[in-house]
Amino acid sequence: MEINKGVFIVILIVVLSAGLGSAGDIVHQDNVAPKRPGCANNFVLVKVPTWINSLEDNEYVGVGARFGPTLESKEKHASRTRLALADPPDCCSKPRNQLTEGEVILVHRGNCSFTTKANVAEEVGASAILIINNQTELFKMVCESDADVDIQIPAVMLPQDAGSNLEKYINNNTMVSVALYSPKRPAVDVAEVFLWLMAVGTILCASYWSAWTAREVAIEQDKLLKDASEQFLQAGGVGSSGFVDINTTSAILFVVIASCFLVMLYKLMSFWFVEVLVVLFCIGGVEGLQTCLVALLSWWFQRFAESFIKVPFFGAVSHLTLAVCPFCIAFAVVWAVYRRISFAWIGQDILGIALIITVLQVVRIPNLKVGTVLLGCAFLYDIFWVFVSKWWFHESVMIVVARGDKSGEDGIPMLLKIPRMFDPWGGYSVIGFGDIILPGLLVAFSLRYDWLAKKNLRAGYFVWAMTAYGVGLLVTYVALNMMDGHGQPALLYIVPFTLGTFITLGKKRGDLKILWTRGEPERPCPHVQLQPLQEK
Repeated sequence: MEINKGVFIVILIVVLSAGLGSAGDIVHQDNVAPKRPGCANNFVLVKVPTWINSLEDNEYVGVGARFGPTLESKEKHASRTRLALADPPDCCSKPRNQLTEGEVILVHRGNCSFTTKANVAEEVGASAILIINNQTELFKMVCESDADVDIQIPAVMLPQDAGSNLEKYINNNTMVSVALYSPKRPAVDVAEVFLWLMAVGTILCASYWSAWTAREVAIEQDKLLKDASEQFLQAGGVGSSGFVDINTTSAILFVVIASCFLVMLYKLMSFWFVEVLVVLFCIGGVEGLQTCLVALLSWWFQRFAESFIKVPFFGAVSHLTLAVCPFCIAFAVVWAVYRRISFAWIGQDILGIALIITVLQVVRIPNLKVGTVLLGCAFLYDIFWVFVSKWWFHESVMIVVARGDKSGEDGIPMLLKIPRMFDPWGGYSVIGFGDIILPGLLVAFSLRYDWLAKKNLRAGYFVWAMTAYGVGLLVTYVALNMMDGHGQPALLYIVPFTLGTFITLGKKRGDLKILWTRGEPERPCPHVQLQPLQEK
């Protein structure tokens, strides 16, 4: 089946909407909320496991206050304590009911400051205070300017639904016990290692496929020069029709349109809109998976790959494509239906990798000039929508879109993701398609140039470009962990490494002018140049 360029243009616009990060930040550095002695804690997420009549029940997640002591980081060190309900519920005055020394007290938000509630709870001997928020989301508890902040008990805010459940149990005379701890995220998770290998391996495979195809096309063009017959001219036109070369204007326009699409995603993010993205992703995934499987299986089933049948609306389709296509469609449909189960990320990654490899084989940059414009614009795009967008939208637009906030879904599908295996908070390490495709275009270009110029690995540019991408992505993960899990614009680190290495090396070797303009070695007589080099 001929490659549908329209599908990939749509998907390419969508893929830039995702950045690199991990699902769920556990430490919130907030320089806006006031800090002073006794009120300078970071806002950390807190796990609150519960026991109902000594039987283990739900585990809730709250957020710690600016004030109070630091919580234990390990569950085994956190003591299980009985939970009591304050009376009055707001805990703005001394409770009327008798509390046992060391109990955790459950109170409602409102009518007085957070520090007032904590001071009252500490005075009556509570070991900690849980404050039920008056809305579903969590709220950062800070100190007012004239408050006493010499508070020696932990204060944690719970979401409204969690607090209501606990309050219901206590009102039914049920014994409720809780423990409070805030586990730390490991510096490096195995998921990040596998995600790095996945991204690098995807570009590696796509680059070799793209270079092999380019060499086949070049050899066929040489045949056209050698045997200028109508038959070969027609064959040459068909062979080159599956590629899309980006020019400077389209590179700039591409990022502009992607920005508009990102804003639309941000404004319209909802359950139904994510469903539309899932459909788009499945269409692209089916096309990518089918293209990769047909290319791979054609080595063993060449006769079926070269025999065609005419299909309405699609034209001439190979028998091998007809055999593979139902499997690809079924795979994508099964993933879409069961995408919320725990191991659905495997299907998403398979479809995503196939799509990325096919895009890198279809879409090409013709020279280093176009690559510089494209990656330069993408570099600014990534920084703007991750960092600068906070000034206008009061939150990072790209991070919100990547996580799928306000959609009821666990992020958009245009991501490669792997569950964090040793993280007590769970979640996923993710990387956006754009962080692989855009630098991958430059890496694939470097290998195509090396093969056409007959350069070995040491004298070529591919090894350097591939290494630069791997190092840039590695630096991104280092930055991600140093920022306590906050999403990072991967292209901020990847583009300087890959593009800087390529340009510097090209200038040093004297190839920069050819790389910048032509993008391929000069071949006055291509059919001679492509023959094996003869030793003199």
